[in-house]
Amino acid sequence: MSYTINWWKTGFGQEEIERVISSFRNENISQGKVTAEFEENLAEYLQVKHVVATSSGSTALLLSLIALGISPGDEVIVPNRTWIATAHAPYLLGAKVVLVDVEIDRPIIDYSKIEEKITKKTKVIMPVHMNGRSANMKAINEIAKRNNLFVIEDAAQALGSRNQSGFLGTQSDIGCFSLSVAKTIATGQGGFAITDNSEIAKNLKAIRTHGVENVKDPDNWIMPGFNFRFTDILASIGIEQLKRLPDRLDKLKNIYSIYLDKLDDLPIKCIPVNLSLGEIPVYIEYLAPNRELLIKKLAEKGIDSRPFYPDLNKANYFSQEMNEFPNSKKYSENGIYLPCGPMQEIKDIEYVIEQIREFYV
Repeated sequence: MSYTINWWKTGFGQEEIERVISSFRNENISQGKVTAEFEENLAEYLQVKHVVATSSGSTALLLSLIALGISPGDEVIVPNRTWIATAHAPYLLGAKVVLVDVEIDRPIIDYSKIEEKITKKTKVIMPVHMNGRSANMKAINEIAKRNNLFVIEDAAQALGSRNQSGFLGTQSDIGCFSLSVAKTIATGQGGFAITDNSEIAKNLKAIRTHGVENVKDPDNWIMPGFNFRFTDILASIGIEQLKRLPDRLDKLKNIYSIYLDKLDDLPIKCIPVNLSLGEIPVYIEYLAPNRELLIKKLAEKGIDSRPFYPDLNKANYFSQEMNEFPNSKKYSENGIYLPCGPMQEIKDIEYVIEQIREFYV
């Protein structure tokens, strides 16, 4: 079906086109100096020492786990509500994925339930800052320190989001970000990992290119790796997109506030994002009674909306010994994404709100 109002709307301008053309003319095609420039720009924005660009946010997670030495038989703690890439990364390395339920009022890992899942085999905790919401990093880092564990933040949906300690993704051993199309800034595909640890950064860079330190003239294989490289073409887009980030963050906050104000009296309830703390609502997420019927009715009006993806415990290959995840369940059964994105027109948002009000009133 062709929608009048798509679920997500982003944009690319003349600046991106010109930057890409310049890279072609200068034969900056594969990973090279333009990628390095993009990494430097991201490091400056996020105020971190090292940025390692790679082929996707999912790859960033995989690289991070390899860099920390995760191997078959290890255990990695993951929230039950996240995009499944968070769990597939350790699973593909042969580690056991240990799922933890989310908070009652937010689809964010419940830190109070983490410690009971830790065993002698646990190596990493992977909190996920879903839709720019901050996991309790202070508590999670304290748990990790007590148990001698690493922490990898999945900040794929949180570029620009903050809490009282600073940018999300910068408050652990490694932070991982996505640059896919449905993100605040996008390069089509792509992602990056960040760290302040020079040894970890060295490992990440080596793993990205077949485990070699010196790509041009390798004199040794220092660790297993693969071709997880970024490209200067994607970096050219990313450099210009990053310049747009402040305006986009403001636009996303404005869209969220409009929905919050205009739907406040209806049965459909917003899953909150704390704007005053510095969290950025990349997506508009609600819990909707009669979700499937609402999606159908909106589609009839030319409006694209999406149901939440399933809880991770639905993937039976993770084998959770019949554990219960009561808080996660309501999100998978009732969660809906409403039209949003940094290039979504306000008049279209107002039309969506009008149709939702008509449905519930």
